[in-house]
Amino acid sequence: MKEFLSSEIIGTTILVVALILALLISKRLINQFSKLKTIDANRRRIILNLNYIGLYAIAAVVATIIWGVDMKQFTVFISSILAVLGVGFFAQWSILSNLTASVILFFSHPVRIGDKISVQDKDFNWTGEVKDITGFFLFMRTENDENITIPTNLVLQKGIQILNKEIEEEYFID
Repeated sequence: MKEFLSSEIIGTTILVVALILALLISKRLINQFSKLKTIDANRRRIILNLNYIGLYAIAAVVATIIWGVDMKQFTVFISSILAVLGVGFFAQWSILSNLTASVILFFSHPVRIGDKISVQDKDFNWTGEVKDITGFFLFMRTENDENITIPTNLVLQKGIQILNKEIEEEYFID
């Protein structure tokens, strides 16, 4: 019994140390990437939180394996949780699509806070300055001093033209 318990404690200790290292390394990498791409601190915080959730979930699964939980019961438990989450996300699909779009915007889209942009939409003429990009919305102020809130998934679906000259030169050099 003592050998069994001590191996689980050692495994859990190694897991906690590995988790702390993974959190520190991923935080450093995300911070470096966001500074390189001049990404706002609020957007960086959203990505860090999503990263933390993922790492904690992986650590929880590994901890259950270390402590010898019956895999058949564990898979039933996890599938039940995923079913409830799936129903919840299906009911609120826009939440999931906006979070996903926010992550894509963080890593690969050239739009930054302070840029003057034009949203290419046949029904609306949205042109203005980007004020903030959160996990769910892009906030912009138009030339007419109107505040417009656009869901991040629409930013990916619609064409965005960046009107700042220095941004255009940076991304469209021949």
